[in-house]
Amino acid sequence: QVQLVESGGGSVQAGGSLRLSCVASGYTYSRGCMGWFRQVPGKEREGVAVIYVGDGSTYYADSVKGRFTISQDNAKNTVYLQMNSLKPEDTAMYYCAATKGDVGKSFMSLIEQLGANRATFGYWGQGTQVIVSS
Repeated sequence: QVQLVESGGGSVQAGGSLRLSCVASGYTYSRGCMGWFRQVPGKEREGVAVIYVGDGSTYYADSVKGRFTISQDNAKNTVYLQMNSLKPEDTAMYYCAATKGDVGKSFMSLIEQLGANRATFGYWGQGTQVIVSS
């Protein structure tokens, strides 16, 4: 059974930093993908960053490129999202997600073309709130 547990959210002023963590228990797909999504009330869940477990290749949404960094520690079964230069518009509930099964490296090419779609990620954490004040 796969369980994703996020931590690290909180309140910060604009320009500050936070690091989110996601511990993935039972996730053994070495050719799967893990990612971070965010959602504000009334809006669609947005794919922010994705990492391919196999080789650490990454994808970022344009809105966070250059400010956020996704990384993984396979020994700890943990994925991180380092968020720097935070803006008020980054305020959201942040969710950790993982694909159900091995999807292969080509999945990252699809994400680059189409963006990270929540429908393609089958495992989800409970979310952690990030609030950025101006």
